[in-house]
Amino acid sequence: MTTAFDPIVLGGMRLANRLVMAPMTRSRAFGVGAEPTESMAAYYAQRAGAGLIVTEGVQPSVVGQGYPDTPGLHSAGQVRAWRGVTDAVHREGGVIFAQLMHTGRIGHPSLLPEGVVPVAPSAVAAQGRVFTHEGPKEYVTPRELGGAEIGRTVADFADAARNAVEAGFDGVEIHGANGYLLHQFLADNTNLRTDGWGGGVEGRIRFAAEVVEAVAGAVGAHRVGLRISPGNRYNDIVEDRPAEVYTALLERITGLDLAYLHLMEGPDRELTSRLRTVWPGTFVLNPFTHPEVTGPEALGLVEDGSADMVAFGALFLANPDLPRRLAAGGPFNTPDPATFYGGDHRGYTDYPTLTA
Repeated sequence: MTTAFDPIVLGGMRLANRLVMAPMTRSRAFGVGAEPTESMAAYYAQRAGAGLIVTEGVQPSVVGQGYPDTPGLHSAGQVRAWRGVTDAVHREGGVIFAQLMHTGRIGHPSLLPEGVVPVAPSAVAAQGRVFTHEGPKEYVTPRELGGAEIGRTVADFADAARNAVEAGFDGVEIHGANGYLLHQFLADNTNLRTDGWGGGVEGRIRFAAEVVEAVAGAVGAHRVGLRISPGNRYNDIVEDRPAEVYTALLERITGLDLAYLHLMEGPDRELTSRLRTVWPGTFVLNPFTHPEVTGPEALGLVEDGSADMVAFGALFLANPDLPRRLAAGGPFNTPDPATFYGGDHRGYTDYPTLTA
């Protein structure tokens, strides 16, 4: 029987175990130009016992930033600063992928250069508020991306992936989940387009597929993972036909032979099983455990074949040596919900104030 503590080969790399540290926004890039800091290097190095670390969301362009003090991968300074993080993780024997996250309409002009506003597939504002340096602010109506701009945005993802490899990352994860830009193209209430990037299923999946194809072409498919969250309502998302849309997306990109698919599960385990069947490669599962955080019971998902790897979020914040504790059966420090948002499906209601 395969267990979560057995090694696995991912994109040609041998991982020590099948435990994934899920991406979680930390907002600690206090350096000039959204550059990573020494505290970030220490944070990730402490958790290098994971078979795979996926970083917090990293914006591939200036306009892709949606939260304060999040890091980028679109400048030479950011690449140099990330090298300090990847070197620290590698010294501890870890493997680390950068999550590329364009937040789309989730953001605020106060987080962007003067005159720049958030962009999206359609000019539809999200309901809710975003955290800024001045406190929570209402979302604004984003500017709809033109066709040429969509092509430039796809290229931004590819450029950021190249920068990630230059910075020493072992690969990248494309964030297609949680109501951010790729998810906005997939969803019914955020994509009102009638051109080739909207309308029916093929139009809705086009942007996500083009990003995946461009990134795989830039750095090699073996270095690329994709994260999705079918039916996740976080960030005011509505999806009427998630099974149809995500099956079509996976069928379009299966031939690329990506490193993995990372599913942030909703309450529909039947849909998880369906997509597990459709996806022929490595399947990473961040299981639905709302309102609790993902705990030791998730290890059984590898044992029963539901997933090849299992992702833990908040439990990794409270327990930097989580793989050792899981193997020993505990004890576990209890995560403080005030220190994180966007992980373990807390986003089905609202995110708590970021304090960590």
